[in-house]
Amino acid sequence: MAGIDKVAVIGSNSFSGASFVSALLDRGVEVVGMSRSCEPHQAFLPYRWGGKDAGFRFYAYDLNHHLAEIMHLIRGERIAHVVNFAAQSMVGESWKNPDHWFMTNVVSTVRLHEQLRQCDFLSRYVHVTTPEVYGSTDGGFIREDQHFNPSTPYAVSRAAGDMSLKSYFDAYRFPVVFTRAANVYGPGQQLYRIIPRTILFIRLGKKLKLHGGGVSRRAFIHMKDVSSATWDIMERAPLGETYHISTNEIVSIRELVERICAKLGVRLEDVAEVDAERLGKDAAYMLDSTKLREQLGWRDEISLDQGLDECIAWVDAHLDALKALPFDYQHKP
Repeated sequence: MAGIDKVAVIGSNSFSGASFVSALLDRGVEVVGMSRSCEPHQAFLPYRWGGKDAGFRFYAYDLNHHLAEIMHLIRGERIAHVVNFAAQSMVGESWKNPDHWFMTNVVSTVRLHEQLRQCDFLSRYVHVTTPEVYGSTDGGFIREDQHFNPSTPYAVSRAAGDMSLKSYFDAYRFPVVFTRAANVYGPGQQLYRIIPRTILFIRLGKKLKLHGGGVSRRAFIHMKDVSSATWDIMERAPLGETYHISTNEIVSIRELVERICAKLGVRLEDVAEVDAERLGKDAAYMLDSTKLREQLGWRDEISLDQGLDECIAWVDAHLDALKALPFDYQHKP
């Protein structure tokens, strides 16, 4: 494929989106970013760190309300590569207002795809989706052909969007590739996520709740590794294919918190308390990433210990700002 010189990133304010924007700028790629809200505090925007954002433009466009503006921008600049991180993404909260999740993740997303399929200049559309569509994968590592078995409104909405896109590929050869990453983390992540929340609460002397005792198991992967995989997929993956992005190290949430506690010199029992499990929470996500490794030559490079050290350093560097911000998820319809 010819060199990629400009990319539209929808959902550029999300943790994954902002981190991918940063990775693109590091490669000298011009980036047009769009998200429904104005940019958050710069502590959450890796592309604003170090003065490297000269090649970035941001537009406060909401997929639910500004589709015409989004498409005017993409068509006007004939942006051939579009990466979509935009989604209502909180799992537990999707039970409270499921229609909000279906509006963003299905209706508005399908409307976007219908517009994009009419753009003859579109070379690659990267659809960033989720392993939640599979339900719990505690039976072992699963590959990309695993049947969908979603267990929450969030997961059902993402599965519906994925299935619609698959039908677009089959019917129109819509130039889509799919990515599903295991639990991503890294500096700049939202404070309601388990790693930054644990570090911040320990620093502030607040009690952390371990839902269900922290027995659910996850593969935590550094966002820089996810960004490098996303680039490889955007650049070289065959159209219509799905790729898992994951490490092979599985830890329970309790083990993860214990590891952070050890790094910060505190005891788990002093900083955490057991709370009820969240409705519909899956016991494990275990993704087989062999396809990505063998077909595209990708490798994860950042160990969990190294990544946790980076997250601790990030919290400490921004502690004064972070402690004044909301710790919990703030829902926006």
